Amino acid sequence: MISDRNAGVEPVVVTPEVGSAFRTVQQEIRHEFEHLRSHWWWFLVLGGILVACGTAAVVVPAATAAASLIAVLFLGVSLMLGGMVTIVSAFWMGRSSGFLVQLLVGLVYLAAGFVVTGHPVASTVVITTFVSLSFVVLGTFRTMGALLVRYPQWGWSLVNGIITTLAGIVIYRHLPEDALWVIGLLVGLEMLFNGWTWIMLGLAIRNLPQPSA
Repeated sequence: MISDRNAGVEPVVVTPEVGSAFRTVQQEIRHEFEHLRSHWWWFLVLGGILVACGTAAVVVPAATAAASLIAVLFLGVSLMLGGMVTIVSAFWMGRSSGFLVQLLVGLVYLAAGFVVTGHPVASTVVITTFVSLSFVVLGTFRTMGALLVRYPQWGWSLVNGIITTLAGIVIYRHLPEDALWVIGLLVGLEMLFNGWTWIMLGLAIRNLPQPSA
């Protein structure tokens, strides 16, 4: 004879405090949904701007080169800011065991930022070379992993690895002439896909169901 009662399992008791907290969470979620629904078009505008800029960076050669230089200059400025913050934090820490290491890291960041911003074209070639070699290494590992493991849908990973490897080889063989368009193309593609993501998110938020009272 099988008993319907689970032995050793105590019933869950919902206290008034837990019920009140749950209702508060529901109210907060309802409020967030209402706020997002009333501002859904901001996501649409942001996505449209990103799609337009990404398309220009991919299609227009001048915009592609400009996107590459802007990305490199942004990297240089970020390195300088990171270096200054690291140096300040090193002195703020005082004479601790990590003071010298922190100070050296900050100085390296700062020097690298000055080099990148002072020589943006040469820095673009160096970064593009690193990107191409990374594509070759990552694509090779992905291809070999797909061939060796043969996990479900491994064919897609194999194709991905082969394309990534070939892309890295093509980029490397055309250096330094094509260094200006590679980074800009990657930035443009990222903005393009990111923009469509925001557009789809905005449309999904607009179509959210009305919260129940």
